[in-house]
Amino acid sequence: MDYGPSPETADVARAWLDAHGGRFGHFIDGAFAAPGADRFAVSDPATGEGLASATRGSAADVDAAVAAAARAFPAWSAAPGHVRARHLYALARIVQKRERFLAVLATLDDGKPLRVSRDIDVPLAARHFTHHAGWAELRDGEFPGQVPFGVCGHVVSWRVPLLTLARKAAPALAAGNTLVLKPSERTPLAALAFAAICREAGLPPGVVNVVTGDRDTGAALVRHPDVAKVAFAGSAEAGRAVRDATAGSGKALSLDLGGGSPCIVFAGAALDAAVEGVVDAAWSGGGPAGRGGVRLLVQEGVAGRFADALRRRMANLRTGDPLDKSTDVGAAVDAAELRRIRDAVAACVADGAEPFQAEGPLPAVGCFFPPTLLTGVESSATGAWPDIPGPVAVATTFRTPAEAVALAQGARTGTTASVWSQDIDLALDVAARVGAGVVWINATDLFDAAAPFGGTRGSGFGRDGGRAGMEGELKPRPPARVERPAAPPAPRLSALPTGAPASGGAIDRTAKLVIGGLQARPDGGHSYAVAGPDGAPLGLAALGSRKDVRNAVEAAVKGSAWSAASAHNRAQVLYYVAENLSARAREFADRLSAMTGASGSEAAREVEAAVRRTFFYAAWADKFDGRVHAARARHLALALNEPFGVMGLVCPDTAPLLAPVSLLMPALAMGNRAVVVPSALHPFAATDLAQVFDTSDVPAGAVSIVTGEREALAKVLAEHDEVTALWYAGPADAADAVERAAAGNLKSTWTDDGPSRDWFDDATSQGRDFLGRATQVKTVWVPHGE
Repeated sequence: MDYGPSPETADVARAWLDAHGGRFGHFIDGAFAAPGADRFAVSDPATGEGLASATRGSAADVDAAVAAAARAFPAWSAAPGHVRARHLYALARIVQKRERFLAVLATLDDGKPLRVSRDIDVPLAARHFTHHAGWAELRDGEFPGQVPFGVCGHVVSWRVPLLTLARKAAPALAAGNTLVLKPSERTPLAALAFAAICREAGLPPGVVNVVTGDRDTGAALVRHPDVAKVAFAGSAEAGRAVRDATAGSGKALSLDLGGGSPCIVFAGAALDAAVEGVVDAAWSGGGPAGRGGVRLLVQEGVAGRFADALRRRMANLRTGDPLDKSTDVGAAVDAAELRRIRDAVAACVADGAEPFQAEGPLPAVGCFFPPTLLTGVESSATGAWPDIPGPVAVATTFRTPAEAVALAQGARTGTTASVWSQDIDLALDVAARVGAGVVWINATDLFDAAAPFGGTRGSGFGRDGGRAGMEGELKPRPPARVERPAAPPAPRLSALPTGAPASGGAIDRTAKLVIGGLQARPDGGHSYAVAGPDGAPLGLAALGSRKDVRNAVEAAVKGSAWSAASAHNRAQVLYYVAENLSARAREFADRLSAMTGASGSEAAREVEAAVRRTFFYAAWADKFDGRVHAARARHLALALNEPFGVMGLVCPDTAPLLAPVSLLMPALAMGNRAVVVPSALHPFAATDLAQVFDTSDVPAGAVSIVTGEREALAKVLAEHDEVTALWYAGPADAADAVERAAAGNLKSTWTDDGPSRDWFDDATSQGRDFLGRATQVKTVWVPHGE
């Protein structure tokens, strides 16, 4: 059976555009400004026809929008949760009532098929506002001690612009933040329509502001000193620029950078269902990850049959007018994206891929590209793992589950993945091992406002949706701080002989590095003198270098047994650490007194606090659970708290025992392996702690300790691709360089002014915030029932 044309009229959207004269100004402080003289054109990618023009925002426009948001913030954030909930519910209802208008406008704006805009994007956008109306009502009771950031700057990608806007704006508003939105210059109309809906819903002026423009406009928003949090959705290249721009500013940051999605098909899969999954993922353009291609991994035994089935299915796909309800594949967003698709396919073919494209004529005008399947791609080929744009699927084969996981991990991106197998044990095992923020089992493109969505590794960090999304829009109340005199510049660590005898004529003792559970001499063969408060040498510590950090990270990568251990086993080990540290409390107190000049009682207090904190995180090791979301009929969405993997922990000079324990124990409790850089001035507390680990069943690779110059070692950790998260608790003025260096692999960073933090304060220096920062949420969608 063949379907005839079923076009949808665009009259309702064009009437709205005509009502604005086809020209749009910014939406600031509750009203649309007059269109500016400097505007850019917005065109229908399916026809090339001009739709409207929007004002190119300047730095002054951004200043005005941020100022309006800042004025609105005190009243909005302090409003009762019920008041904010009513506003979000009003937004949801208006989105539902304007469903046809928004769907048609979105299709004109970005070229996706109308049925995707109508059946996926708009209903999900409404769902986000409804869901987060509930969180607005519950904020104070569910998130005690948490406060909104203030003014948030959202820079939104051209991919599914309305839905991306909704899933970022809804939790931010529910939390009590105010917003300045900068939509992509390719697709600004959805954001402008949302601005009109905000006014219709009666949002107070300044709570939501929309400034249109290009990259310069976005850069002005990201860099604005009064923006407290930046949420960016776009390319990895632009994400690195945003990470660099916010480095050292103190701004909170979330990055949503997409990336090719692996679709892993095992021999035991229901192949017809998997074929439909590939069609939805690669060629329909649906879902928040939409308009991206698919990296298709097929087990060798069924690769031929599966490719043939895909080719047969592709013959029935329709490419053409996005407003036709029978269209399967719409237009690329613009001519530049069409060129990128063509170039990506040409690169794959040059690497030996065999292309297959659906037959049938393409429209004579517009940015259309036929659905394409590339087979015979070797895993080593450069075309196998780029951010393949849609509508393209790049296929390669694998033999074993381990090889499939290795191939999926090879792209170093990780937003979504799908696993197809009727063997549920196999599917769950692979889902747990694949590095992606969202994994579907025997399904694809399932999303819900209650289920967290976001990427890992090169796809960014941060989550939208559910409790995890709300937690990302709130911050703990400022931690207790201790006023200390400004510390003198850190002395340059020297490997030269001091000529001074050790204190009391004691036998020389040199603290070595701890790498992979073993004491190790530094690669450079150098040690430096550690002095007490009176300047007399206490001993020597290894002067670690770049090579030592690399060795420590390599040991941590190999030490995956700690991450694979059960939470109960990790708790047992941490209790054992606390027990053995307590048994040596007097020794550690004496060491602290010798290093810092602290009195006996002060040193004993720090040791006792370290023991208590270790017990605290041992208690949490098997209790910081994930959640099960009954988000859709016949599917459970499992939100799992996963460790990052290898973390770098850079410690302050203050509290030389308690601070490392406060950073290390939550990381270990959650299953991370850690490379610790202790205080360079007082390193012996940490190196002595390694002896406690030796007697407490801490496995090799779980903890490595590299002593030396803090900032130099922190930079190496920040730049290392295998370090997936970095906590830096050194001086605030050095955080800039650390965050900038971390942009390379887009690792999650947490920079805290460690020297001024009161590490003894249980209310702010331990707890769920530390545990949350030591984990990332993976959402696994599992089918169940009939």
